Amino acid sequence: MMDENKHYQKDTTGQPVALERRDATEDGRRYSPSTGRNKAIVRETFFSHMPRQGHVLEIASGTGEHGAHITAAATDLTWIYSDIDPVSQASQRAWRVAADHDRLWGPLTVDTTQLAWGEAEALAPFDAVFCANMIHIAPFEAAEGLITGAARLLRPAGRLMLYGPFARNGVIAPSNARFSEDLQRRDPSWGVRDLELQILPLAQAANLDLVAVVDMPANNLSVVFEKR
Repeated sequence: MMDENKHYQKDTTGQPVALERRDATEDGRRYSPSTGRNKAIVRETFFSHMPRQGHVLEIASGTGEHGAHITAAATDLTWIYSDIDPVSQASQRAWRVAADHDRLWGPLTVDTTQLAWGEAEALAPFDAVFCANMIHIAPFEAAEGLITGAARLLRPAGRLMLYGPFARNGVIAPSNARFSEDLQRRDPSWGVRDLELQILPLAQAANLDLVAVVDMPANNLSVVFEKR
């Protein structure tokens, strides 16, 4: 049987950490094709709804491109990478070394399915938490832990931004439905999450108020919450 994931970077369990090739350059930085396409609009949306100064903890930082791109234009922002994948962490370190400033930190090891977030606990409270394209390529427990952990470690009025594909109150775009079916075929615990039916109840229970839902290209959303 053909291994449909053979070209993708995998974690220690053999599961792909991203459903695309992320090749490394000579200096160790990896580049994500999807991040390359969306990093400008993600940064624009971040600047519209998230803090422009203070400390941001990124969960599942992947290649590290979002943090590098955002901090290059937000000179009062310190960005803290985190991941559970050593290969991704190596790319994040390479982006940190390549930066012409000292406002990229980490990477920390943060597993949102765990109650405690390791080194991140000592750095809290954070002004913001950012997470792109993680909760659909992970068990739902990772989304639950992300919401509750962010609420615990954010300062009052701190903000959480999620980016990625979502269903809306039981309705899902055809392309996202096909994507979700493919994810669940790879791993039944994965799948595109429903914002109203699955994520908002978690946020409400964690004292996070919804402040913005922004339509993004390719049927993605940016979703922003604020801690009460």
